[in-house]
Amino acid sequence: MNDAGTPVLKTADLAASWAAVGTSKPHESARLHVLGQADYTDDIDEVRGTLHAALGLSSKAHARILDIDLAAVRASRGVKHVYTARDIPGTNDCGPIIHDDPILADGLVQYVGQPIFIVVADTHDNARRAARKASVSYDELPAILTPQAARAAQSYVLPPMRLARGDAEAAFAAAPHRVKGELYVGGQEQFYLEGQIAYAIPQENDGMLVLCSTQHPSEMQHVVAHALGLHSHHVTVECRRMGGGFGGKESQSALWAAAASVAARRSGRPVKLRADRDDDMLVTGKRHCFHYEYEVGYSDDGRIVAAKVDMVSRAGYSADLSGPVATRAVCHFDNTYYLSDVDIRAACGKTNTQSNTAFRGFGGPQGAIAMEYVLDEIARNLGRDALDIRKLNFYGRSGDGSERNVTPYGQVIVDNVIHELVDELEMTSEYRVRRAAIDAYNRTSPVLKKGLALTPVKFGIAFNVTHLNQAGALVHVYVDGSILVNHGGTEMGQGVNTKVMQVVAHELGVDLQRVRITATNTSKVANTSATAASTGADLNGKAAQDAARQIRERLADFAVKQYGGAARDVRFAADTVFVGSHEIPFGELVAKAYLARTQLWSDGYYATPGLSWDAKTMTGRPFSYFAYGAAVAEVVVDTLTGEWKLLRADALYDAGRSLNPALDIGQVEGAFLQGMGWLTTEELRWNEAGKLTTHAPSTYKIPGVSDCPQDFRVCLFENSNVEDSIHRSKAVGEPPLLLPFSVFFAIRDAVSSVGGHKVNPPLNAPATCEEILKAVAAVEAATLQAPVATGN
Repeated sequence: MNDAGTPVLKTADLAASWAAVGTSKPHESARLHVLGQADYTDDIDEVRGTLHAALGLSSKAHARILDIDLAAVRASRGVKHVYTARDIPGTNDCGPIIHDDPILADGLVQYVGQPIFIVVADTHDNARRAARKASVSYDELPAILTPQAARAAQSYVLPPMRLARGDAEAAFAAAPHRVKGELYVGGQEQFYLEGQIAYAIPQENDGMLVLCSTQHPSEMQHVVAHALGLHSHHVTVECRRMGGGFGGKESQSALWAAAASVAARRSGRPVKLRADRDDDMLVTGKRHCFHYEYEVGYSDDGRIVAAKVDMVSRAGYSADLSGPVATRAVCHFDNTYYLSDVDIRAACGKTNTQSNTAFRGFGGPQGAIAMEYVLDEIARNLGRDALDIRKLNFYGRSGDGSERNVTPYGQVIVDNVIHELVDELEMTSEYRVRRAAIDAYNRTSPVLKKGLALTPVKFGIAFNVTHLNQAGALVHVYVDGSILVNHGGTEMGQGVNTKVMQVVAHELGVDLQRVRITATNTSKVANTSATAASTGADLNGKAAQDAARQIRERLADFAVKQYGGAARDVRFAADTVFVGSHEIPFGELVAKAYLARTQLWSDGYYATPGLSWDAKTMTGRPFSYFAYGAAVAEVVVDTLTGEWKLLRADALYDAGRSLNPALDIGQVEGAFLQGMGWLTTEELRWNEAGKLTTHAPSTYKIPGVSDCPQDFRVCLFENSNVEDSIHRSKAVGEPPLLLPFSVFFAIRDAVSSVGGHKVNPPLNAPATCEEILKAVAAVEAATLQAPVATGN
């Protein structure tokens, strides 16, 4: 007891029980968000003399430019400058991998919306109005608009890829049953709340400061330096936060950063380029849509014995990130299922549309949904519950000696928990009871039909380009005991900064309030990777932990010099340093260490170990570990209108030892709704001239509040990462986006009930009301044509 009669924990007890990670903490900017005080790029005070830019866009999908008359543009109110490709000081390219993506079109346009020139004016409004006054003469060329047309024309941005294992043809020949068909899954607009924006401010000695809404500051630095004909050290890119990214600001923020910087360089004035929503959607790429031709052989009980799929995506006019997206689609075709003999092909179709790019999941969802579609069909063909067929085909349980634990690309799965996870969700969601109740409901309901589906997820975590799996961080401890952290990740609302702050606080044993985080800046941490591939917390958390550990070890060494004992026995917890029988407040020890000339800052670095990938053979160990999950969705469908509603959703997600359960649950909820939008309402449409007609909120329908089910149950699965990830946690950015597969297949289940589950509904995604009605009509027609059974 102390003097006040309060029990005092023993040092060992306090040090052991205290933790800054594994607890639910508010987002570090939550208060600022609520109060409207969080600064985004457009909120930053403008430097005196700032000008505003807008882009002049192509009105043709594929054409040679014969003549550009910009006189009316230059004469427009407030216009100061107009720039074309010839005004770019350096390289006219913003492609992230292959240099086939011009900043400004030069003689050839390849999609409706491709930027041709930059207008710089005194106001944003004047620049936008002027950009529409150009007179451009074109010589139109044939345009390819769909992935199917690209396949027919053998039009690709990259050579097609193939992954084969075993002898698929022999396995097909021995298979008792086959299912064969086609599927189309549409793309998706990122629809971040904050649009694309860059603010370029000239600095002394040829320097350029670019304030940019981007997931990849280092890539923006490289692109801007090349466009200006300068070195990387001339360019500083900074991003404090984004109002959403979802992959759309990984590579495609480059166009906006480069255009603003070129205008700023040429004019000698600060230039802000803020995209209007319509322009943003017309110019930027989306999630790749995919067309599939599949064939799968299976046994009498529903086990897959052979699988073949040929996927082609709508890449758009340039390569962008289509190659890595296709690679991930190939590597996620298996999802949670063992495939012994496979032939997986993928091609990136070159089309005269926006160059498609990264989107949350990065090809993983597009690969996995095809296998789920096939299993759904096998179950219906055999008259069995789809969940039973899925469970039958799972990879083997970890540790049971099963040979069914190697992926088609050769990675051994050592952390499989899908059996236990699905068993738990099946029980907690009362799947079997609800299935019986839904079947009974459908028998007496001729118009409204209910559907139910449980779908699993296995998602590989790491960049599938090995060298990108690295990160750096800086940690400064000031004399007053406060801590400043900088790392290479970018905050787009997902909470990576909060998690990194928690990691540093935990490592130094201090209250989270002591820690502050600063804007991501290329002059502080260099050569960073994009905040993508669900690696933000994994990589940057480890790098920050490394930096904080070095400071903690220096402080421990100093403490034992002052108070005796061994450095390994010094404990940092609860804002206190425990050295033998001494308890010193953290701030007090820091102040003393400073006077003793102890280094109180450090850099940290991390590179994910054990990764390998051979792009030629498409084999290796591309992923550090796998994140797992499953979801159950129950829907009701109006078979007369195609309208539907999600009644209940249960999701169980494997976040390992979660760094922050509240943030992770929020990420699962958001990913579920976003993925549901992709598969049900978010339809991208181009007209015959190649213009995207769904380029505004009025025509492009993301999920709203009313689409969220009243009964939405999200839980985290009790687990610990087998790999040495940051505090044994698992990534939670992209994998949950696959959970709403359950919604799509619940809709398909409801439509299937129209024909007594005897017909496989030909349902494409997104499952809009129109698509649902088409599927209902197909089931009804097939049911009427089915032969009537007669008794003996």
